[in-house]
Amino acid sequence: MQHVQRSSLISQVTTQLREEIVTKRWPVGSRIPTEPELCELTGTGRNTVREAVQALVHAGMVERRQGSGTFVMATSDLGGTLGKYFADAQDRDVTELRRTLEVTAAVLAAERRDAEDIRALIEALDHRNHSWANEDTEEAIAVDARFHRAIVAASHNAIYLEFYDSLLPTIERTMRHHVSAHRNGYHDEHSALVDAIVRGDADGARTASLTFFDELGTDHEPASASGRSIG
Repeated sequence: MQHVQRSSLISQVTTQLREEIVTKRWPVGSRIPTEPELCELTGTGRNTVREAVQALVHAGMVERRQGSGTFVMATSDLGGTLGKYFADAQDRDVTELRRTLEVTAAVLAAERRDAEDIRALIEALDHRNHSWANEDTEEAIAVDARFHRAIVAASHNAIYLEFYDSLLPTIERTMRHHVSAHRNGYHDEHSALVDAIVRGDADGARTASLTFFDELGTDHEPASASGRSIG
């Protein structure tokens, strides 16, 4: 029997880590285990784990954040590539793309949602509202992004969801910019959207989603021109 080559061992560990991400056991936005934890989980040394993680960094599936850890950015190499492509996109362009994707996803969610989707959406909305009531803006933005992802997931369109996952870091960045400039959480609009989806009202879901994005679009205008208050 031949000894396992080091390069082969790295490849095996990379495959194992990738599987955790692809199967959503480590969902987009979550922090993966630390290097010591990964060493224990895989039964390999720190250098092997470090190189396996680095392979996923190069693929755009995870991102190292100084002082915070390593976070999942996409569920596939393609998603990672898309994420890198959109990383420098203008806020307006990202919002317009979200409008196209999320309005359709909301309609599909109203038509296709099941009992588990309804539970997840109500829970996500409640978590979102509680997060915005606290002072931790970064946490609130991350929770808000996961709320919108739950709507896309309820559409039961796998391609939509993978594409949305690739956009999540960019979406969170644009949310951060909107909040910094306007401090508007659009709480009523989010509640109306969930209510329409839960009732199975596709037209209502479309209207609620469009209203949200129509209002969000005014954030690109100067405050003096739009007459919107910050708060």
